[in-house]
Amino acid sequence: MQGGFVVENRVTTAEIAAKGIWSSDVSNMPASDGFTIQRLFTVTEPQVQGLAELLIDCVDGGASVSFMHPLPVVKARDFWRRVAEGVAQRERALLVAEDRRGIVGTVQLILDQPENQPHRADVSKMLVHRRARRQGLGGALLRAAENIARECGKSLLVLDTASSDAERLYSRLGWQRSGVIPGFALLPHGGLCDTTFFYRTLPIPDAADAGRQS
Repeated sequence: MQGGFVVENRVTTAEIAAKGIWSSDVSNMPASDGFTIQRLFTVTEPQVQGLAELLIDCVDGGASVSFMHPLPVVKARDFWRRVAEGVAQRERALLVAEDRRGIVGTVQLILDQPENQPHRADVSKMLVHRRARRQGLGGALLRAAENIARECGKSLLVLDTASSDAERLYSRLGWQRSGVIPGFALLPHGGLCDTTFFYRTLPIPDAADAGRQS
């Protein structure tokens, strides 16, 4: 237990990119490239505040992530408190990336799915603060989420995006583009935007591998 939350599988972005793994053998390793990524099993109020500030930064920068600009901090905090409830109930996996100034990135896995889709999870709210972009953090978060999904027994991941930069990242990392819905949502500052859907199939580790990772 560190800082009021459980730390699992702490690793640097460089290690994720180099190894393509998410291994408990590297827990609590210092971030040589300026970032660490960890999974939260409970979310404290300071973390809620940090996540709220991250969300506000992304909405202010024009990211289409379900909120309109300006996003009040109270509304942002309320959103993350609801996420925290799902995390506590193991309905979601929440990963956060931090630098020396605080939280700069996050991604979620929606694990709780209908009973006829136990093999699937949705990747949601992958956010990177504007001060941490173009440094490989988005790819590291996505790879970390994929590996957590494998550990949870998920073999199919689905996500959507309204960002052309994100589309290029997902395609580069092996995600399959399935289609576009025009005018799917509003941009934070107004105006309709198209949304592109992606999926990725994952190999599931055998029982021996899963036991070593648990």
